[in-house]
Amino acid sequence: RRGNDQSFSPDRVTFHPGSPLAGKKIAFLGSSVTDGFAAKGISFVDYLSAVDGVVAAKSAVSGTTLAGDSPEGYLARLTKDFSDQSYDIFVCQLSTNDNRHGKELGQVTANDHRRGFDLDTTLGAIEEICRQVRQRFGCPLVFYTCLQNDPQGKYEDLIQQLRQLQAKWNFVIIDLFHNDGLLASTGAHPNAMFDDVHPTQEGYLKIWLPVFEAGLSSVLKNQD
Repeated sequence: RRGNDQSFSPDRVTFHPGSPLAGKKIAFLGSSVTDGFAAKGISFVDYLSAVDGVVAAKSAVSGTTLAGDSPEGYLARLTKDFSDQSYDIFVCQLSTNDNRHGKELGQVTANDHRRGFDLDTTLGAIEEICRQVRQRFGCPLVFYTCLQNDPQGKYEDLIQQLRQLQAKWNFVIIDLFHNDGLLASTGAHPNAMFDDVHPTQEGYLKIWLPVFEAGLSSVLKNQD
């Protein structure tokens, strides 16, 4: 409750009109962390809009996976929730749910393999997202990793595979999982996390927002 105190509400933050993100159209595809599962439906996306003036298109459903043909899964929502308009950046959450739901990891395909991926696997779904974003939107693509207790190392394995795909598809990774500064800040703010995965409003605003502001601003700067 303290992490979701009214003082952290997006309507109480200060708007920064000089932000390099102001007016930028950014799409966000994800699951519970993008949605704000433990923060009353408010996430870093909503703070990017309130503080930085981002024009956000947010499609996030808790518990959904990258892989598979569920009508609420990543691939289905990528098709139906984003119009073929001009986005400045497309951001995708590297879901922690695929491992939890037993989805097969799959494999990284050859550099000349550009369609026909195995969408029942996590890596196949990631490659399909890369293909569609490039074909439909032609904008920079960003994947971000999440925090998670990962005793078996399965999520870290997925991140390593994502890095292999990065060379093929030329996307940016905002890696929160390995961000020591973010982890230290989280430890210093006991109300910043609801559990090992999901931030509260305090966590999104005080800790996650600056990381995304810096990461997304860098993406735009590199496009100039």
